[in-house]
Amino acid sequence: MSKTKIDMNADLGESFGHYTIGDDASLLDVVTSANVACGFHGGDHTVMAQTFKIAREKNVSVGAHPGYPDLWGFGRRIIPFSAKEIETLVAYQIGAAQALARYSGHKITYVKTHGALGNLSEKDENVAKAVIRAIEGVDPTLALVSGAVGVLGERARERGLTVFSEIFADRAYTEEGLLVSRAEPGAVLHDVELIADRVIRMVKAGAIETVSGAMLPTAMDTICVHGDNAESLAVARTVKNRLQEAGIAVEAFL
Repeated sequence: MSKTKIDMNADLGESFGHYTIGDDASLLDVVTSANVACGFHGGDHTVMAQTFKIAREKNVSVGAHPGYPDLWGFGRRIIPFSAKEIETLVAYQIGAAQALARYSGHKITYVKTHGALGNLSEKDENVAKAVIRAIEGVDPTLALVSGAVGVLGERARERGLTVFSEIFADRAYTEEGLLVSRAEPGAVLHDVELIADRVIRMVKAGAIETVSGAMLPTAMDTICVHGDNAESLAVARTVKNRLQEAGIAVEAFL
């Protein structure tokens, strides 16, 4: 096995106001990087600050997790913004994350797009370029976490950004290596042991496993476990334990 270490990330800080989503404090004991919602698809200023503070205390790296301004749909619906509008809404959220991370004594080091915006940025050249321009305009030293397959990572590398490739522990993949739409049955995986088995297969093979069982070779630097599922914490703990048992260290990429 050639891979000796890999990062594990989770989408966190998605609670807002009186609404609690996920068990962030417990997940921050497991993951090595946290993608923190920036108040548009989830999160708010207080939750952001608290998440950054806990992440700092637990030595977890943090990134901005911008999405569509869609609390009602949790950022999982496409909103027909222009490329320029996407560029500015991503820039706005990166800036908010930088400010509140600094306020909390931490520092964001990367950006990862959320939900429908993230999925679209992997397929749509104009959206991908808008996200990249937003990063370049705010802070080109920030890294980008992108899907292991898709145009976002390709275009970002062409622009000279640092890019880390991501695979999802709990999401199914199409034969093209993109995420199966959540509208399709089986798009989100829930069986903890099956998820862990699949992650180990993918990491050992250095490849994405599609719904047909095909393996698509790809780079992989980080594994995402969603923070809003009922079994998120069990998945994170099991995947991390299985990786370590296989001799693969779980360490932050930054």
